[in-house]
Amino acid sequence: MFHIITAFIALYVIWRFVWPLPMSKACRSGLGVVLLLIAEHHLVTRTFFGSMASPEVPGEVLVVLGWAFASLILLALLLLVRDLAGIAVWPLSRRTARALLGGRRLGIALGLISMGLAAVGVWQAIRVPEVKTMEIVLPSLPEELDGLRIVQLTDLHASRLLQAPWLQAVVDKTNALKPDLILITGDLVDGSPQARVEDVQPLKNLRARHGVFAIPGNHEYYVDYVHWLPAFEHLGLHMLLNDHERITHNGRDLILAGVTDKAAQPFKLPEPDIFKALKGVPAGDPVILLSHRPGGALANAGQGVDLQLSGHTHGGQILGPHVIAKWANEGFVSGLYQVDGMKLYVSNGTGLWNGFPVRLGRPSEITEIVLRAPKVQPGASVTGPGL
Repeated sequence: MFHIITAFIALYVIWRFVWPLPMSKACRSGLGVVLLLIAEHHLVTRTFFGSMASPEVPGEVLVVLGWAFASLILLALLLLVRDLAGIAVWPLSRRTARALLGGRRLGIALGLISMGLAAVGVWQAIRVPEVKTMEIVLPSLPEELDGLRIVQLTDLHASRLLQAPWLQAVVDKTNALKPDLILITGDLVDGSPQARVEDVQPLKNLRARHGVFAIPGNHEYYVDYVHWLPAFEHLGLHMLLNDHERITHNGRDLILAGVTDKAAQPFKLPEPDIFKALKGVPAGDPVILLSHRPGGALANAGQGVDLQLSGHTHGGQILGPHVIAKWANEGFVSGLYQVDGMKLYVSNGTGLWNGFPVRLGRPSEITEIVLRAPKVQPGASVTGPGL
């Protein structure tokens, strides 16, 4: 289905952008073929150079392909806006409508704009992200856990695009924050353990007072999930697979729970199970849940989770079209949400998939979260209502 959609996008651009260009039919035909190849480059790389999730080609090639593909998608969006505007004004001014729908200069300008935006977007996508610091108040958090510092990494997507030097820079920035916990919410890698053996090595350098915990995302299942699990453990990552761990900080317990991803289903591997993950958790202990996808947050809130950390959406990657990712993820795409008494934080992601490496208005992030307990006002009663 993905390849069919991208083919239709290319045909639309050929129809509305290439064919009106003032050049020979042979040149227009050649340009049309190039656009079709760009639209279907995922199919080409999947067939000849590894997999769609992780084509094993030089990073520089992935940057150029990503720029070309992003230019195509952005141009299609701009052309669509232009055409819809032309149709909308047709009843009011046919002259204006014709200028919008048939103007060659406007079409060329949109082509140049899309290429420029794509260049900026690719640069934004592959740079080392900045640290985003935020405080989250949890109503059930005891005072002893106030100030606990967590760093969330997610959607690292180690690949031929985001290689070991990039990941080491992320690790260095993370360690510099001196966190109490490091939590990785899925999509750590693209590719097999053999292909990524060098690129993931920086993960073993992550340091936190109470350890580094992780869960799988959908991309781990696409390539050799079974062999990635021991590889992650060897790197010092404690995998939470429908399970939980108790962390003691300043004499008080905090529960870390994690679930698998629903991408496990076609591979007949354990699917997400919040009941299993929380089995045996004492009532009253604050619970942080790692779930790659933000979907299902309402059900998780009903199981007593205090804070859910998720990724997967990449923040929608492009401001405006990000609403598509929001629609596909139960209304959650980026930032902090209140869900039936539970806090949900959806990170924009630290990295992203090499098949569409572009960010515009939705920056990547290394997320530093400081947990806060509710503040009791001086002189206020701490016993209860009516007492």
